[in-house]
Amino acid sequence: MQGVRTMERFRTRKALLALTAASGLLLTACSGGADTGESSKAADRPEYGAGEPAPAHGDEDGTSERDDLREDPDHLSTFALDVDTASYDYARRALADGRLPDPSTVRPEEFVNSFRQDYDRPDGDGFSVTVDGARTDDEDWSLVRVGLATRTTERTGERPPAALTFVIDVSGSMAEPGRLDLAQKSLSVMTDRLRDDDSVALVTFSDEAETVLPMTRLDGNRDEIQDAISDLDTQDSTNLGAGVETGYETAVEGLREGATNRVVLISDALANTGDTDADSILERVSGERREHGITLFGVGVGSDYGDALMERLADKGDGHTVYVSDSGEARKVFSEQLPRNVDLTARDAKAQVAFDPETVEEFHLVGYDNRRVADEDFRDDRVDGGEVGPGHTVTALYAVRTEPGAEGHLATATVRWLDPETRDPHEETGDLESDALHDSLRAAPSRFQVTAVAAYFADALRSRDDRYDPLPGAPGGFAQLADHARALYDTTEDGAVRGLARAIEQADRQRD
Repeated sequence: MQGVRTMERFRTRKALLALTAASGLLLTACSGGADTGESSKAADRPEYGAGEPAPAHGDEDGTSERDDLREDPDHLSTFALDVDTASYDYARRALADGRLPDPSTVRPEEFVNSFRQDYDRPDGDGFSVTVDGARTDDEDWSLVRVGLATRTTERTGERPPAALTFVIDVSGSMAEPGRLDLAQKSLSVMTDRLRDDDSVALVTFSDEAETVLPMTRLDGNRDEIQDAISDLDTQDSTNLGAGVETGYETAVEGLREGATNRVVLISDALANTGDTDADSILERVSGERREHGITLFGVGVGSDYGDALMERLADKGDGHTVYVSDSGEARKVFSEQLPRNVDLTARDAKAQVAFDPETVEEFHLVGYDNRRVADEDFRDDRVDGGEVGPGHTVTALYAVRTEPGAEGHLATATVRWLDPETRDPHEETGDLESDALHDSLRAAPSRFQVTAVAAYFADALRSRDDRYDPLPGAPGGFAQLADHARALYDTTEDGAVRGLARAIEQADRQRD
């Protein structure tokens, strides 16, 4: 019933928009503008290329918190790249525990980016850009996928050494099974996997922070590092701010030129002592971050988890977050992802999609609510973007309403990034034509369908919050979506897709 109700809301909304357009009024952002992070109507105006801002529009008077999430009605969509996946993994944990995740913790882009994609890879550094789409059952509405990919790790050659400062939460809440014990096992395995020329430091925090191991080369010191990991034990409160500050101080003291210097925060992020504001915490270490380029990698653990704080820290700390709930996920993060991707391919990476006002009536970016960038700041390299490593893919999904009978060019997607070493800017583009749209979602490639199912799943989970309107073409409920996911697993034989089907089935059992 939930899917039926949301589709009725969507169709009602479309009718209202049509009436508004017919009366000649300029459309502003959608009702409940936070639904997909960005809303706009591609109005009839002179054509502007990617990175060239359209004339300003919008309200002059005060705005509410919801209004702050709205975009001025133009044909551009700009956002910082994001490779986080924590929201999806935390939702899976909640569903496995027999409860629906809080809608505020559901970030659709992190659901979408949790799955392997089939994008072409660039021959060298930088990105490839893939733009494709499929029509939905809702008239004139399509899903458009913008896919960005970096070179695979197998082609990067010898990576630079890593200097990793682990900031480990040892507060009382970390005593719960699957928190500190999981972190210790994971760090122990990772220590065995790192190279001799890599270095690690250990900082712990509870009510205070302490450096228990300064930056130490792995070569000849593995036993000392393993002993320091084994000796970790839980204590009292959670002064996360002190932990991050001491972690950055330790990273700077052990800074290695020519190495990838990174702070890795492992916590349930349930801060209750000292500074608990992400912006304030990061401001205290802003000099270290900017001067030395030290990025933050957040690893969330625990059934109770401070998702909002960890996400904010990673977004503002030029890094990204993951969430782990069991030893298999932890082993993958610490033994495979982190050692393999300590290198960076791009700094301050942003994407901008220019929709053709001659063919596109309206568009909505799915998610990226906290990653949007002002259109005019796309080529302002002082404005923060996202950090992306080798082997990554980034996907942005749009709901696009085309003009009736539209033919020709629909959109141009541009990604801009800075070289991690020289800070020189680079760009790459990709285009989409109307005749390249697949006739239906089921006619699209399997990986496109996985993207759509993941987005529909996130959309359904957060539709309990009235601010979020459903995506066009949404299925009639979790059961139908689970059927689609199971069929995709049969096609792809991808264990991650099987896990998606299982999560949707669990959501179906838990729905109101």
